[in-house]
Amino acid sequence: MAATATRRTGDDETRAASLADELAERGVAGVALTYVDNAGVTRVKAIPTARLPKATAAGVGMSPVFDVFLLDDSITTSETSTGPVGDLRLYPALDRVVELAAQPGWAWAPVDRLTRAGEAHPLCHRSFAARMVERAAELGLSAQMAFELEWAIGLDAPGDDFEPVAIGPAYGMTRIVECSDYLRDVLAAFEAEGLEVDQVHPEYAASQFEISIAPNDPVGAADDSVLARQTLRAVGRRQGWRTSFSPSVVAGHVGNGGHVHLSLWREGENVFHGGDGRYGMTKEAEAFSAGVLRELPALLVLGAPSVASYLRLVPQHWAGAYQVWGHENREAALRFVTGTAGHEAKGANLEVKSFDLSANPYLVAGAVLAAGLAGIADGLHLPEEIGVDPASMTAEEIEAAGVARLPGSLPEALERYDESEVLREALGYPLYETVAAVRRAEVQLFADSTPDEVATATRWRH
Repeated sequence: MAATATRRTGDDETRAASLADELAERGVAGVALTYVDNAGVTRVKAIPTARLPKATAAGVGMSPVFDVFLLDDSITTSETSTGPVGDLRLYPALDRVVELAAQPGWAWAPVDRLTRAGEAHPLCHRSFAARMVERAAELGLSAQMAFELEWAIGLDAPGDDFEPVAIGPAYGMTRIVECSDYLRDVLAAFEAEGLEVDQVHPEYAASQFEISIAPNDPVGAADDSVLARQTLRAVGRRQGWRTSFSPSVVAGHVGNGGHVHLSLWREGENVFHGGDGRYGMTKEAEAFSAGVLRELPALLVLGAPSVASYLRLVPQHWAGAYQVWGHENREAALRFVTGTAGHEAKGANLEVKSFDLSANPYLVAGAVLAAGLAGIADGLHLPEEIGVDPASMTAEEIEAAGVARLPGSLPEALERYDESEVLREALGYPLYETVAAVRRAEVQLFADSTPDEVATATRWRH
């Protein structure tokens, strides 16, 4: 992956031609070119496989209006978006072209969005994440990141109702038995697509599962998240099931999270291990973590970006509803993981628990990096950790410890986003402003909706 999106070269076109021939020999007829919009929806243009060299050379046209699409496909406006006016070009990332194991005859590639002049579109999320990777590299740092995916599978019944496929208990082997053919096909598809799975297990809610994918560089991890979700959908469809990544599949119940694990590296060494700080953190790791913690209320606009997100982000649901950190504390917004004994040097990492899968993973990857790097620049220190469930603390204990509840609604998160100079600078004003416009439009869209109505309307959109 090129760190900065640019027009492709003649060598790229030659490589694309060779790749197209290989795909055609394997019976691949089309390539789906995708990006994720500001509402968290994966949008696509598809091309015949033989057109891959031309798409690599000149891109594929796409209107900039999708920057202001909402999750229900209604369209808002923003100060900096040109709406239906103009044209963007989608350029496939050739190093990520993958034959889709659960969609015979199809391949997939993420895209960079460029202007006709060959410059990165100011609202290209993949380019934004790549810029933050470059910013870290300028400091001699690299990052490894992984997205955990939680999803629920339901019968493909008429309407938008949710009828669970599995009735086995949370984390129970019964649920694996009920869905063994499906999960076997999931694991086989991921292996065929080069996605390394660390683990898969039944989760707490009805018919809910979680899969953990091995770490990658931040842009690669976001690509992996997109590919994994579409693969899970496709495997489910072949079973006659529907797949929901919504943060609130059923209102009032535990929803789907999209936790992010991150480690930071300097000269091949994990800075979250081997230091003289708390739990072996180096000063750099602590400052990075403190930067993420400081910006977390604003980061929710990117990582918990939908109205439905706040049906999930509640105390005592392991969602990280408090702006605190703790060692192996699954109710803390930031969970510090030291790793298994003997493997700490590789395994130590920071987990952000407050995010969900209505988020654009490229925005998440870039924004978390930006927040952490700002923490390093400002020489921040982590406050005292919270070693208990914050919801179990008395009012006096909460006040003494300086514990703060994260925003409980999207409008509250937007207030904190408006105050974040870190995110404004990192995103650039066009992207920063357009994200806010889409979020405010979604707030208005659901202004008169009940939690049940929000869950129903968003259930199959993510």
